[in-house]
Amino acid sequence: MRIAHITDFYLPRLGGIEMHVHDLAVRQQAAGHDVEIVTTTPDGPTGATRPSPDGEPRVHRLSERLWLPAEVRPTVLRAGRSLLLSGRYDVLHVHAGPASPLAYAAASLADRVPTVVTIHSLLSHLEHAFRALDTVSGWSAWPAVWTAVSDVAAAPLRRLVWPAEVHVLPNGIDADRWRVDPHPTDPRGVLVVAVMRLAARKRPLQLLRMLRRARLSLPAAAGLRVVIAGDGPRRPAMERYLRRHGMTGWVSLPGRLSRSQIRSLFAQGDLFVAPAILESFGIAALEARCAGLPVVARAEGGIGQLITDGREGVLVDSDAAMADAIAALATDPDRRGRIAAHNLATAPPVAWPDVLAKTTGLYELAAAHRAPIGARA
Repeated sequence: MRIAHITDFYLPRLGGIEMHVHDLAVRQQAAGHDVEIVTTTPDGPTGATRPSPDGEPRVHRLSERLWLPAEVRPTVLRAGRSLLLSGRYDVLHVHAGPASPLAYAAASLADRVPTVVTIHSLLSHLEHAFRALDTVSGWSAWPAVWTAVSDVAAAPLRRLVWPAEVHVLPNGIDADRWRVDPHPTDPRGVLVVAVMRLAARKRPLQLLRMLRRARLSLPAAAGLRVVIAGDGPRRPAMERYLRRHGMTGWVSLPGRLSRSQIRSLFAQGDLFVAPAILESFGIAALEARCAGLPVVARAEGGIGQLITDGREGVLVDSDAAMADAIAALATDPDRRGRIAAHNLATAPPVAWPDVLAKTTGLYELAAAHRAPIGARA
């Protein structure tokens, strides 16, 4: 099968969509499919398409600059549509978030090429905007196969495209790759870990406030250390907050880490914190859960489908409750140990073989509704 993955967000930019699209494409290519990626994320200052390493899908990059909005230029979107129509693909797999002009342009081709659209974000707060857009474009009636990464993400999409069906197509994970050996108790105290893009939507500044509240509630002898891995536009504000409140001695911002470095960090950690509310899936939290870490997360997002309160971690409904949960777990090693043992012994229900099989089934569903371009007169 000849597959094109279309995404406004791709490597070297780092995030959940970026890593999932790459991992999915690599596994599909290893299974014998012909896979290409079309994106407006450039690879360097020229944005030129460079040869992909052996075993890696070919990447078509349509933009020239990383920080300027080249992706919203009509000429770029027209070039993307032209590439997709001339590529003789059997299926287009469109990966979309709230602001994804290339994905939107690609999904409009669903009446000409079999198309699966996966929504990777929560659209609840933008439903009115998508309804307004629908009155102009009629996008909700496009004959695509609609999917979302979780039931939480699927709910607003179902309201928008009804009566069309919306399938849940979760992100995949290699649980064995993230499993680590339990570490001995560190005399310096509990290590709290977070992995996120340091952007407002992920709420990194709110996390710092919660951590400060948690530490102030702990006994003076209790040690609490924090590592927040990742990078993004909110990093300078976070650094100012840490200096202003005297937190630089126990909170570290190491920047962007590789997967092997994150795995090593998980091996040292005692619990993982996910402060985002608009979290459609929560792949970093799932990776931490596979490493055995108890996960403290907001209950509103998709993480709640993968973390059961009291079993894989703790789900809370407010920032104050999250600070309290961090403090409570920090002083309860027996509870952390019970959760860690469960997480290490129990694999999550989103392993890659299952995700790949479901993805292929959805491609076949899309193809059943229309023939590829090459079969048309």
